[in-house]
Amino acid sequence: MRSGRGSDGRDGRDESPEERADRKWSDLLQEIRVAQTGVQILFGFLLTVVFQPSYRRLSDADQTLYVVTVVLGATAIGALVAPVAFHRVVTGRFIKPEAVVWASGLTLLGLLLLLLTMASSLLLVLRTATHDDSYVPWIVAGVAGLYILWWFVVPAALRMRLAGRRAHAPDVDGGEADRN
Repeated sequence: MRSGRGSDGRDGRDESPEERADRKWSDLLQEIRVAQTGVQILFGFLLTVVFQPSYRRLSDADQTLYVVTVVLGATAIGALVAPVAFHRVVTGRFIKPEAVVWASGLTLLGLLLLLLTMASSLLLVLRTATHDDSYVPWIVAGVAGLYILWWFVVPAALRMRLAGRRAHAPDVDGGEADRN
């Protein structure tokens, strides 16, 4: 068996397209569980803020930031729960490979919205805690930059680096591996 992706589009695993879709779906659900837990806990805390007496003392700008943060959290939850609803609606229709692609896209959208929710939440908390806007945006930008680096840049760089290696790796016959 060849390592890397062969001309049949497989990645070196001995599985049918249906088995591959099942595996990818299972992997995706595990990833979503991690992200959902974090965003749901954050969202729960955000929902309690408006009921605190100190909320009324927030500036208009901070109250607007709070509303934006809550809406971002709600949409992040929606995007991260969407793959489950999507699967439920299309189950039994023999389109799991397509469902995995759509669910993966919705999960990526959910992660982007979670990043924005986290940054917005951090901005709100630090503005409220410090009453100083001279350095708070820089801290938030730094944290958001780390999220972008850890969540997207490093995995994308690794993916591109490994794709380049696989494209030039010799197959078992000594020739170049297929690029598909």
